[in-house]
Amino acid sequence: MKINKYIALAGLFALPLVGCSDFLEKDNKSSANVDGNKYLSEHPDALRAAVFESLRDNMLNIDMQDLASDLYTSPRGTDDGEFSMFSIITDNSTVTNFYKNNCNSINLSNALIQFSGEGSDNAYQGRFIRDFCYYYQTQQFGSVPYVTHYVEDSSRDYPKMPLDELYAALVEDLTDLYNNSTLPATNRFGEVSKQAVAALCARICLAAGWDLETTLTDAEKGTYTINKTDYFNLAAQWAEKAINGTQLTMSFEDKWSPFHEGNDEVIWSNQYRRDGYPGDVNNSGHSLQNNYCAFYGNVNSTGQKGDKSGGRNMYTTKALKLFTKGDTRFDGTFMTLAYNAPIKDGIAEWGTQGYYAYYNVDAAGQAKLPIAAKFFVWNTPEEDVTAWLDAHKSQTKMFATNTYGWNNPYAIILNPDGVTQYNFQTDGSYKKSTQSYEAYSQGTYNGMCVKKFDDPQSIQSTSGNDYRNVVAFHVSEMYLVAAEAYMMAGDDTKSLEKLNAVRNRAGVAPISSFAAYPAMVEYDTPYSFGDITKIDCILDEYAREMYAERTRWYDLRRTRQLVRYNIAFSRSIRSVAEMSNAKGEVKWYRPIPLDEISNNTSMDSDSQNPGY
Repeated sequence: MKINKYIALAGLFALPLVGCSDFLEKDNKSSANVDGNKYLSEHPDALRAAVFESLRDNMLNIDMQDLASDLYTSPRGTDDGEFSMFSIITDNSTVTNFYKNNCNSINLSNALIQFSGEGSDNAYQGRFIRDFCYYYQTQQFGSVPYVTHYVEDSSRDYPKMPLDELYAALVEDLTDLYNNSTLPATNRFGEVSKQAVAALCARICLAAGWDLETTLTDAEKGTYTINKTDYFNLAAQWAEKAINGTQLTMSFEDKWSPFHEGNDEVIWSNQYRRDGYPGDVNNSGHSLQNNYCAFYGNVNSTGQKGDKSGGRNMYTTKALKLFTKGDTRFDGTFMTLAYNAPIKDGIAEWGTQGYYAYYNVDAAGQAKLPIAAKFFVWNTPEEDVTAWLDAHKSQTKMFATNTYGWNNPYAIILNPDGVTQYNFQTDGSYKKSTQSYEAYSQGTYNGMCVKKFDDPQSIQSTSGNDYRNVVAFHVSEMYLVAAEAYMMAGDDTKSLEKLNAVRNRAGVAPISSFAAYPAMVEYDTPYSFGDITKIDCILDEYAREMYAERTRWYDLRRTRQLVRYNIAFSRSIRSVAEMSNAKGEVKWYRPIPLDEISNNTSMDSDSQNPGY
C-alpha cells in the first residue's frame, strides 16, 4: 500500500518540529502541549506521515551531497559555488538546515516510537528513519550527539558521541531490527522493510570500515593503509542480504522509467503522490527533474525541460568520458533525443510535443515528430552519426518558417576534446562544424538533461511539479557496495564478480582484473592524480551507475579521495590549501552549525570539526 503523505496532521501543533538547538531551548509546557501528546498517543499514524515527510528536503539536497566532487559543474556560471570552492562558513544556511532537518527527523522518529509503543510497526519504522538520519549526520558532520528519546524537556546537555560508539550503536540497532522485528521482507512503495534495513546497515558498515579501520597517509595522493577488515566484512554480508538474490535482468532504461516505479530493484524510496494531493498539484511535488540540466532558454516557448538558472549541476568533461559507446547507462541516464514542440500563442504544446513526447507518444507517433536535438556519446564514430541522420532525415530538417521554438535543430557528438555539431537544413541535409567544448557549454541549448527523475505528467516548469518517488536505496547500488567491501576486505575475486554483474547489465566489457582496469580508462588524468587504483575502479562504476543520485560527496569523503579528486577534476580547486583552513586542516566534514554549538552546554569551540 502506498503511504499517503497528505493525511490531516491536526494535533501536531504541539510537537516540536525543530532542530537540535531549537529543542534545547526551554519548552513552554502549555495545556496545548499536553493535549497534543494525548492526540498523538491515540493517533500515532498522523505522526508517522510527518516523519516520512520530514526527510524530503535532505534527500533532495544536491549542494551537500553531490557538489565538491569530480562529476558536476555549472558551465554558464562564473564559478561552481561555495560548496565546490570549500568556502562555506559555520553559519552557512544550507549546512545549518541540513543538520537541523536531521535533528528534526530524529526527534519526530523518537516521538513516533514513544507514542506508538516499542514493538509496534510504527516504532520499527521510526527506528529505521532515526538510523538513516544518523547515517546522514555521521557522513556530513562526523561525531554528533546521539539521542534515542523524544526530547520535550528543557535539557541543553547533549554531548557528541565518539564516532566508533555511534557507528556501533547504529549497527546494533539495525541488526536487532533485521533479526527481531516484524518488518516485511521487502516493500517497493515506501514502507521500511528488512531489505531496506540491510541496505542501510551495509552503507553504515562500509563507512565505519573506512573511518575506523583505515589510516589516511597522504590526502593529496588519496593513499591509506588498511588496519582491520571487520566492518568491511560486515558491509559485504549486509549488502548480500540487501541484494536478496535479485539479478540485474531489468534494462537500465526500464529501471528508471517513470512507468516502472516500484520495480524489483527498488529497496526503499520516499513517496510522492500526484493523485489525491489536496492542494494545487501544479505547484507542489519536488523539482529534482529540473536539476542536473542543460539550459534551454524559456521552456514555455521551446517545449523543452531545462534549468532556469542556466545549466546548473551539469556533467564535467570527466563525467562525459566515463560513458563509452555501447554503455546503455548513457541513454538511460541522459535525455539524448529531444522532440520539437509547436508554438501556439507563444506557448509550446506540452505533453505530446517537445521534451515529454519521449514518454507520452508511442513509437509510431514519435517517428513523425520533428526532432529538436540528438546527442551521441563522446566516442561515437562519425559514420554511425551520419547513418542515423540519414535514417531520420524527414524529422531533422529545418523548417522554412519559425514555427518551432528551436528553428535550427541539430545533432551533437559530445566529445570534450572537441564538439562535432550537425546543423540541419530545410532540404533535410546537414552541415558539419566543430567547436571547443568550452565554447559549446557556455551557450544556450548547451547539452543534455538527466532523465532519471522525469515526471511525464509535468506541465511547463523549471521548478516543482515532479511527483517521482525519490529512491534512497536500490539493488545495483548494493552490488557496488558489496564490490567495494569485498575489495577492501581483500577478496578481489568476489569484488569483480559484483562489479561485472553491473557492467554486464550495462552492455560493457567485463573487467578481468583490477590491474587491467587502467588500460580501459578513457578520461584524462593530470600528473597530480597518479596511477589509477582499485578504489578508482570502484568509484568510476559508482559514477556511471548512480550519476545524479546525490551520493558522490559521501563516496569521495568515505574513500579518502575527496582531496585528490577535487584537485584533479574540479575547476574550482587547484591545491589542498584551497580545501583547508589557515592551520592546514582539511575540510573532510561540514562545519557543525554555530548555533548548535552555542546552545548545547556539552559543546564548545573545541567541538567544531577540523578545518573551520
